[in-house]
Amino acid sequence: MDFGICFKGFVEPDRVRALVRQAENAGFKFCWFYDSHILWRESYPAMAMCMEHTTKMRFGPCVTNPNARDWSLAASLFGSLAKQSDGRFDIGLGRGDSSVRVMGKKPATLARLEEFTLKVKAMIRGEEVEYGECPAPVKFPWSTGYDLPVWIGAYGPKALASAGKVGDGLILQIAEPAICKWLGDQAKAAGEAAGRDMSNFGIMAAAPAFTGDRSEGREATKWFPAMVGNHVADIVEKYGTEREDIPKSLTEYIKDRKGYDYSKHGQSDNPFLDFITEDIIDGFSILGEVDEHIAKLNELKAAGVTQFNIYLDNGDEERIIADYGNHIIPHFDKDDRLAAE
Repeated sequence: MDFGICFKGFVEPDRVRALVRQAENAGFKFCWFYDSHILWRESYPAMAMCMEHTTKMRFGPCVTNPNARDWSLAASLFGSLAKQSDGRFDIGLGRGDSSVRVMGKKPATLARLEEFTLKVKAMIRGEEVEYGECPAPVKFPWSTGYDLPVWIGAYGPKALASAGKVGDGLILQIAEPAICKWLGDQAKAAGEAAGRDMSNFGIMAAAPAFTGDRSEGREATKWFPAMVGNHVADIVEKYGTEREDIPKSLTEYIKDRKGYDYSKHGQSDNPFLDFITEDIIDGFSILGEVDEHIAKLNELKAAGVTQFNIYLDNGDEERIIADYGNHIIPHFDKDDRLAAE
């Protein structure tokens, strides 16, 4: 299992550099940034800065979307960062949530998401590409043939199918092993049905982690199920709650949800947190002492999760990175070495 960290764009640059260096030394392989240019500072300059202070860590947005930028601009940005980092760049991709909804715009359709994935990857590889917003073909003469890994965020059946058909990995904003397996299996089945080899398909569980006192951890991470609930509410509105391919444990927790404030997206002072219970917080995040983290991560690994990405927004970030580097990541590195042997 790989490990990652994820930042919002309000962390001061000096601290971001220090945290990224610490995380790379601790064994984290990925660093992701929110891509929501109005709520927080633009993330790509921060990624470029961090690339210059690391040698192995991979970077990317978690997540970008097809509607925030012209596609040739997005492809040029991604390809340039891949070149600048010597191939240490992925993207996470979704339909568009806080980045576009905060402006009153609608998320992209899944058809548009799939087309964006295929055509941006093709542009970065150096192929000639035509797309709707551009009347002439686009080809980058500076391309080095980089094959951009695209991780697609999904929960609903159709989005999971899109992730399996065109993505290199799946992003699940939850750390509940049974739900991760349920959703991950659907994405992989869709890819196999489309004739793809899914043996290297990645599944990311992106969620907060907090080592130490569980009650303190619950208070620090209760914002997260509310953020996820906003996505789940879209699924319930579209599909209802009686489908066999949507886990009831994923949808039932939002029945008392009353709304969502996008100006407080992903923050503990969002006013719509009353429906979040302790059980929900415990299921969605990884809390408690080190041995409890290891136990739940082993469950996630058995469920098919290949990367745990910590939303590093809960306080005590340096301590959490140190706890993972000293006690948790070595446990999984040892298991991976033994499996390889």
